[in-house]
Amino acid sequence: MSGNDDAKTAKIEVWWDMRDCPIPEGYDARRVRPSIERAFKKLGYTGRVSITAYGDQNQTPCHVLRGLSSTGVAVVQTISDSTRSVMYRDMVEWRGHNPPPATIVIISDQVEGEFSWDLARLQQRTRYHLFLAYSIKRCKDLFLLYKANWRWEKLLEEEEEGGTPAGGLSSAAVFYCKSCNFNCQSLKTFRKHLSSYKHGLEEAINSPDSRLSCVTKTWAKNYPATPEHATAKIHVLWDMNDCPIPEGYDACRVRPSIESAFKELGYTGPISITAFADQKQIPDHHLLALSSTGVVFAHTLFPWDLHSRMITEFEEWTKDNPAPASIMIISDELALRKSHSSLICRKLQESNYNCFLAYSVRPFEMPVLLTSAEWLWKSLLSGACFLFVLSCVTKTWARNYPATPEHATAEIHVWWDMKDCPIPEGYDARRVLPSIESAFKEIGYSGPVSITAFADQKETPDHHLLALSSTGVDFAHTLPWVLHSRMITDCEEWIEDNPAPATVMIISDELASPKSHSSLLCRKLQESNYNCFLAYSVRPFEKPVLVTSAEWLWDSLLAVSETKRQTLQKGCESESESDVEFTGMFYCDLCDSDCESLDDFKKHLSSKEHTHEDNIMNTHFQSFSHRHRQFKISNYYEEVGYPPKTKRMRKAPRKGFLPRSLRFTRR
Repeated sequence: MSGNDDAKTAKIEVWWDMRDCPIPEGYDARRVRPSIERAFKKLGYTGRVSITAYGDQNQTPCHVLRGLSSTGVAVVQTISDSTRSVMYRDMVEWRGHNPPPATIVIISDQVEGEFSWDLARLQQRTRYHLFLAYSIKRCKDLFLLYKANWRWEKLLEEEEEGGTPAGGLSSAAVFYCKSCNFNCQSLKTFRKHLSSYKHGLEEAINSPDSRLSCVTKTWAKNYPATPEHATAKIHVLWDMNDCPIPEGYDACRVRPSIESAFKELGYTGPISITAFADQKQIPDHHLLALSSTGVVFAHTLFPWDLHSRMITEFEEWTKDNPAPASIMIISDELALRKSHSSLICRKLQESNYNCFLAYSVRPFEMPVLLTSAEWLWKSLLSGACFLFVLSCVTKTWARNYPATPEHATAEIHVWWDMKDCPIPEGYDARRVLPSIESAFKEIGYSGPVSITAFADQKETPDHHLLALSSTGVDFAHTLPWVLHSRMITDCEEWIEDNPAPATVMIISDELASPKSHSSLLCRKLQESNYNCFLAYSVRPFEKPVLVTSAEWLWDSLLAVSETKRQTLQKGCESESESDVEFTGMFYCDLCDSDCESLDDFKKHLSSKEHTHEDNIMNTHFQSFSHRHRQFKISNYYEEVGYPPKTKRMRKAPRKGFLPRSLRFTRR
């Protein structure tokens, strides 16, 4: 039985937004399930159908809820603004527990934008049969592959012959309240819950987030090869206009450089390369050199025709080379423009092809193509450790800039968030500083490098503290919820003591994202002549507001050549822990206390004075959360106009009196 046949007999899961696609007036709610089942039977799908209906059920008539539950439709209560995000979150969770083959149905007018972008990327990893239904707004995103897109009213007309279906409560029919984490099988109990003070209060202070959480935004690393793709074919489509051979570069090195990058990730399959350009514009010595290494040329006369020819080549190659296989796109345009990459994206949702990208400038937003690895073109050619360099005019500031004379020998200070970018398991922490210094030297920076590592250092293993300290890394102990603000404060203090020109480096996911945390640092960089580098564990979804001279993926930054690694290890093997010379400082950011040795630092962290400061910070954090909750409760009381009717309240001498424990003050 083929995979397609398996999917047609597998389970069918339906997520239904009742606000966008309501039950028409006069329509019997008991007909919804049979109509959906009938539509699938016409297409040959016979799997069990499960339906979950989302909406503000306070607005849904009882006879509709009763009709839905009688046919086994699960009903979920959520506030209207959160329906889309709650549906999507539940769908992602369901996918995690129900691998393909299976079928997903989304009934909503709000599938475009982030919803379809993230779903298209999810579908490239785990491929479900996808169906859509809409009431008014049809999904027009070109990159989302689906089997059918019904109009809601038309779908409801699909009904088995034989009249109205019989009722009878199904054991699968459950009523859920997302705000209260409540469920029941009785409509009467559900209605009572929705009208309760407790539900109203929870919905006011603990309502689901209305923002859609894009799961694949964090799928942005260079991943090792999977067994099925490790030895499979790899075809490279190279846009020579966007990514030309650099001046003075030996074109014979292009193929070996690409092959080397793949081997570092565990890919050893045969590689074919097709180079697209107006070949009359390519120097003969490049054509000869590339041809000698097996690169095939495709001549395209007009630049605007080049990308469509690349897409055509991709389609033809996939017809002749079934999955599993890998495709690599070397192009700025196909990485940036959704319209151009839509055909490739849909093919990746249909079949088990792996995808790689390379570009001359880093895309402003994460591509819709789900990749296993991405490279900056010049770094790919140089064999460097996947270096990314930042880039509206500034969208094109994304090249591999060498050090300027004024910054080449200037000081470099590194602020390292060990929580976002931890030391990988099994990695020798003594290699951190040499790896960072090596990355700097590759782009011409030779100034003195200092590093401060921020974390709750009680959670950092002693062998890491010992190893890092032996190479001169300083430590700052802080708590997770103030870590980023302390990093910014320390950066500001360092800048005051170290005038420009100088270079700052931030190793952090949070400070790399375009959020308020990095705004203070951004303003400082606008004010003075400081250079900036970034490193992060996953590529940011959008370009940071910080304009940088270089960016790295954390795991790639830590990678050093095998020769350097062996040399370092040999030097380290001759030293015992007792012989380690400590050069790094240990600093407690909570107590403003310095220690010169690990033993003194550990003693300080276990001292009564530190424990007292630690407790104050924890209490302050908890108090802030408590006050924020109390503020929301106060707002709810003012809106509703009455408190819960407790025994104490019935003893209140006058209307509107609040017992002391329920009095709230705005802050």
